[in-house]
Amino acid sequence: MIGYYAHHHGSGHVTRAASIAAELEEPMTVLSSRPRSSEHAHLAWLTLPLDVDSAKTGDLDPTASGVVHWAPIGVRGFTERMAMIAEWVARTHPRLVVVDVSVEIALFVRLLGIPVVIVAMPGDRTDEQHQLVYRIATAIIAPWSKDVYDPASLHAFSTKTTYVGSISRFAGRPRTSNTTTEPTVFVLGGAGGTSLTKKDIDAAAERNSEYTWTAAGLDTQSWIDDVWPHLCSASVVITHAGQNALADVASAQVPAVIVPQDRPYGEQDATADALARAGVAVVAPSWPSPERWRSLLAEAVRVGSAGWHRVEASGAARRAARLLSETAAV
Repeated sequence: MIGYYAHHHGSGHVTRAASIAAELEEPMTVLSSRPRSSEHAHLAWLTLPLDVDSAKTGDLDPTASGVVHWAPIGVRGFTERMAMIAEWVARTHPRLVVVDVSVEIALFVRLLGIPVVIVAMPGDRTDEQHQLVYRIATAIIAPWSKDVYDPASLHAFSTKTTYVGSISRFAGRPRTSNTTTEPTVFVLGGAGGTSLTKKDIDAAAERNSEYTWTAAGLDTQSWIDDVWPHLCSASVVITHAGQNALADVASAQVPAVIVPQDRPYGEQDATADALARAGVAVVAPSWPSPERWRSLLAEAVRVGSAGWHRVEASGAARRAARLLSETAAV
């Protein structure tokens, strides 16, 4: 038995867990405060309470004087989720637990005497809390290609870090046929939130009408469950720099313009910068003016899709699963 703690923000952590679980030869249980969707009904699941309480005020000392990121005093959900994890560990005796991501969960599980595998995140993770959790980890998974991105925060842990490549839910899925010859732009949002609005897309589409524009994931109204056909048929994809979105675009092998969103630790900025330096895709630091899109789209078409092989999306989930099996066997 392997456990996989998946953070509830957005859908990316859970999606990554499901991709890895599909490649494992032993059972895996997902531990998450994110409700299990019908898409993941086949996975064993421990639903944890949220670790926040909007009614709580005052000094909750959430960082425990700077030792961790989030361990608030007196928040019942936080206490209950830790108790549930301890009970689950005592009952199932997992061979290891993957943590994606939480400093507090990683430390807690390791103190219960269970090996911990940390899923690293891009950005500046040189703070004491991240470095502490990297130190206590038995192994670290970096879900990207070292050829494209080699962050300084992992250099001290090179002997236990494996760069598995970008993990996509669409890896190995056959490309759908493109039924249109008209140039198209597909704007890919995400469940983790976006600052983009329909107004932004409409303004860009109006000034660049030679393309047919479609947007997904900006809000509940624009949500599309299966974006794969849209990715495959697009002339250019515009996306944020979240790891799962980029892995999906890499699997579709389509030219892209990346517009990083503001995230803690400069996560998306660091990822976008690395892809730009590697010549994989075109990057706009922020959402451009409608007039700027014409040159950006032309540049994306010129750069093309050949560079996406460098992120090593093919086989990434399988490599991560193999690492877990090998680590659990030690």
